[in-house]
Amino acid sequence: MTNEQYYDFIQPYQNASQMMHTKLEILNQNLYDKTSAAPIHNLQERIKSKKSIEKKLQKLGHSDSVQNAKDFLKDIAGMRVICYFIDDIYNLVNALKRQNELIIVKEKDYIKAPKPNGYRSYHVVIAVPVYYLDTMEYFPVEIQFRTMTMDLWASMEHRVCYKKMPEHRETLAEAFCQYAEILGKIEEQFEAYNETGMLEEI
Repeated sequence: MTNEQYYDFIQPYQNASQMMHTKLEILNQNLYDKTSAAPIHNLQERIKSKKSIEKKLQKLGHSDSVQNAKDFLKDIAGMRVICYFIDDIYNLVNALKRQNELIIVKEKDYIKAPKPNGYRSYHVVIAVPVYYLDTMEYFPVEIQFRTMTMDLWASMEHRVCYKKMPEHRETLAEAFCQYAEILGKIEEQFEAYNETGMLEEI
């Protein structure tokens, strides 16, 4: 994949990400009736770099062609949505599922079923329509929904446990499992201050 091919390739993914960003911003303003309550604390987005695409395709056993990137990678466009409460996450996901133009490609709930290392988050891949002059095509956007405590844990775990050759890896992994439990209990206490709760699905 040349640099020119890469920049042409990512353009529709950037468009899809921009559309999802706009939808989430609108939901953040209008999801709840109370004007003072907004579910999103922070919204981050990124497009995979050329090097990252090539590395992942190699790991999957494919050549780094544009077609392989399109066929085998669903996280070219990625977003991370940091929410205040767990209910905010489910309310946002349910609201997105009710939008007919979006297609849910894949979802994994690591909140109800955390990973063995303690990781918690809600992952969803959404196919977003990108319109051209006389056609339309869907492009995937991977979104990770987390609360602030989930994001704190994930950020620190990645920083500490995935640096080059960390010493005492097993000890660190055990410690971070304990931190996940502690932060989970703190989060449960914060939930008592949630004035919105779960919305009924329409």
